[in-house]
Amino acid sequence: MDLILWRHADAEPGDPDLQRKLTSKGKKQAKRVAEWLRRRLPSGVVVLVSPARRAQQTAEALTESFKTEPALGPGARAQQVLAAAGWPDAKGTVVVVGHQPAFGRAAALALAGAPADWNIKKGALWWLGHRDGEIVLRAVVSPDLV
Repeated sequence: MDLILWRHADAEPGDPDLQRKLTSKGKKQAKRVAEWLRRRLPSGVVVLVSPARRAQQTAEALTESFKTEPALGPGARAQQVLAAAGWPDAKGTVVVVGHQPAFGRAAALALAGAPADWNIKKGALWWLGHRDGEIVLRAVVSPDLV
């Protein structure tokens, strides 16, 4: 299985939280990372997205074919993120678009075996792989580097 944790891009402040939109900077971040990702994704990828508007807009830069997953919303826990993706036993590649601090904690749990407060920058992604019991960090991509 490959798991891609993609934090939503830069968003406007405000309330209600679930309705916050991407800024123009965030739209550019999402587009750059989506272009990088699109060139590398295998066919048949599953994309799961938080119900928050900013996460939906980030995912839309990649595809219109995604599933909204309420368990990935703001306030999600690391274990919820990994369970929603089927980590580590699902087949194929799963892209999950959502939020900090859950994504940093999920990356730590998957890679180090315990949740820790790791930071994933806005618009960035971490690509983890799991094969034959081995877990690897395949890529870390920040929107300011692509």
